[in-house]
Amino acid sequence: MKKFVTLVLIIAGLIVALPAQPQEPVAEPLLLLEDCRIRAGVGYPGIKARCGTLQRPLNPADPDSPLLDLFVAVVPALSLEPAPDPLVPIAGGPGQASSKFYAGFAGAFEDVRRDRDIVLLDQRGTGQSAALECDVDDDEFSDSFSAEETIAATRECLDSLPYDPRFFTTSVAVEDLEALRVALGYQQFNLYGISYGSRVAQHFLRRYPDSTRSVILDGVAAPQIALGPGVAVEAQRALEAIFDRCAESEACAETFPQIRQEFKALQTRLADTPVTLDIANPVTGQHEEIEFGDGELAAALRLLSYSPGTVALMPLLVHEAAQENYLPLAAQYMMIVENVTSSMSIGMHNAVVCAEDAPFFSGENIDRQTLEATYMGPLQIDTLEAICSVWPTGPLDEEFKLPVKSDIPVLLLSGEADPITPPRYAEMAAVDLGNALHLVGRKQGHGQAPRGCMPEIIGDFVASADIDALETDCLERVFAMPFFLDFSGPSP
Repeated sequence: MKKFVTLVLIIAGLIVALPAQPQEPVAEPLLLLEDCRIRAGVGYPGIKARCGTLQRPLNPADPDSPLLDLFVAVVPALSLEPAPDPLVPIAGGPGQASSKFYAGFAGAFEDVRRDRDIVLLDQRGTGQSAALECDVDDDEFSDSFSAEETIAATRECLDSLPYDPRFFTTSVAVEDLEALRVALGYQQFNLYGISYGSRVAQHFLRRYPDSTRSVILDGVAAPQIALGPGVAVEAQRALEAIFDRCAESEACAETFPQIRQEFKALQTRLADTPVTLDIANPVTGQHEEIEFGDGELAAALRLLSYSPGTVALMPLLVHEAAQENYLPLAAQYMMIVENVTSSMSIGMHNAVVCAEDAPFFSGENIDRQTLEATYMGPLQIDTLEAICSVWPTGPLDEEFKLPVKSDIPVLLLSGEADPITPPRYAEMAAVDLGNALHLVGRKQGHGQAPRGCMPEIIGDFVASADIDALETDCLERVFAMPFFLDFSGPSP
């Protein structure tokens, strides 16, 4: 379903008002674990862990509802006498499995693992936890947006799901996390949430403050923000910043002096006449014929702008495509499609966005004219609105859209050049956090945990749960990769 692919590539990419009372931990774990390995994907090396299944009712308010099998993995601490409170990484998306996320970025958490277990729960609807997956057919749609076709495809997706998608929201997911804490016998969790995972971590803190020792929010999704209308605006701002950086770099400016004009001409040309390419798939090696138009251009640049390593390629890729050498940029697009579609559960993504974001789009006060002025345009918001017009919505706790009020230690991490969750979102999230520190990575994109000395800072923070004890001067030495001037590598 091409519109679902476009949506996920572009956005990815979130009861009673009183905090819920934590359940008492048991003396011995109730959840049986066995030796296993977790991986970031097929062909990736495995990480030793202890795995098991947490059974949870589909509808926690109805104990007689069907049971879901949720995948749990515990990566043991290196210490023979680990601290009693583990780190719990929560993946983004929404729709990515936490076990796969951790396996791909385990190095960022090795300082923590010296003394603490790493506890992973594939959130319901993702990975090996009752995944809400829909078939994706790239050939089902033409390039032009059709609300009717998108709605028809959404209904097909809904009909194929094995479970009622209403019960896959964040408000339900945090109950699963608390049940896991009890089942494993831990007194408290240290939470790390990336992107959408930061929304889950904030809501767990809200509902279960006594179960929370510390929180790290990376690429912060502020509760007040409805992710959707602002995505295209932030993406445009990030692209302009990349072009500005190129203009400020003597080598980049000399090699690509007309990069802005080249991009605009390329976008116009592909919008008028998409190209058909015969290309070797960089993942499978098999030759494929693909159509590459302005939608594919936008999706590729959107995801390439997440990381400084791929940002370094963008002026070169745009320049080459402007000269009608589309293959390098198309190859990047194909790798992005493969990565996103293999790691995201689209049904779970829709279950979250349609309950927690779409009903609040109007509050973002971003008009259509503003969206039309961005390189992404209004396609993403049009697609979301079509999907959510028929998608059933589930429980949303009363205070869900309010900033969390807490004095528990919280470390907020932002990238100065983040194209989806800019630093101001973290500041909005922190407005009622009385014990918080916000660190901003200069010229960095989305997700700070693996950058430079951040793993050491994260390790120190989890060890001490004290923002005042952190040494952060090392962040001054973190740099963005220089731009590639050709395909031999970055400039000196």
